[in-house]
Amino acid sequence: MKPIANDEQSQLWNGTAGRAWVEEQAMLDATYLPIENLLADEAAKHDARDVLDVGCGSGATTLAIARRLGPNARCTGVDISAPLVELANARAASESPATRFILADAQTHDFEPGSFDLIVSRFGMMFFDDPVAALTNLRRSLRKGGGLCSIAFRAASENPFMIAAERAAAPLLPNVPPRRPDAPGQFALANLERVQKILADSGWSDIDIAPIDVPCAFPEAGLIRYFTRLGPVGLVLRNADEATRERVIGTIRAAFAPFIAGSEVRFVAACWSIRARN
Repeated sequence: MKPIANDEQSQLWNGTAGRAWVEEQAMLDATYLPIENLLADEAAKHDARDVLDVGCGSGATTLAIARRLGPNARCTGVDISAPLVELANARAASESPATRFILADAQTHDFEPGSFDLIVSRFGMMFFDDPVAALTNLRRSLRKGGGLCSIAFRAASENPFMIAAERAAAPLLPNVPPRRPDAPGQFALANLERVQKILADSGWSDIDIAPIDVPCAFPEAGLIRYFTRLGPVGLVLRNADEATRERVIGTIRAAFAPFIAGSEVRFVAACWSIRARN
């Protein structure tokens, strides 16, 4: 395996963040099922047979595409997180033995040139240290005329649900790390002009980027686990004393009230649908 290009992201996803995503896999898969379905639809529309899922996490989207395309398709997931790839391989062993998952950095991994006809990603392309190098490397793995379909978040200001916890916690947890514009992370591809330039500079053609708003939901019973285990606040809360933790949980729980509808938490994921061709 080639060296990891982004050591900060490797440490994060092979440490607390990766373990938390493994433990909350069922909730996260249910939450982002609508986006999984969009990408499976895209694969079917392309009549794809060799698909690469970048930033595959625990494998939900890769496996959904394999189910949709049938036994003649070859689906491969790649992720930087050992805990998530281990879970993905365990799921594939019982559900889709022909599907494989690779522990690697897609920015530097030696994919066989021209080995895929479609690359997809559900929130997996926002974490590259050098996105032009990554998208160039990935494009080389596509056959001529092969396609890219990636879903990424638009701006934080358009995704109030995603930043509700850190905004509410700010007075109580001043050490929550600030969002860095264009840095690897959840909103790294929020700037439309930047995304267009990244794709153009890495050699893609027929670039088509469109805003999509995707309704998402998960059970209200999982809300406290969601904001205490995932994201910037979850990372900081792990080291907070119990009194601080209780105050923060109460404050954040109240801030999520606008997103609660009965027994569900509901929000709209404001995203870009990013398409291009090799």
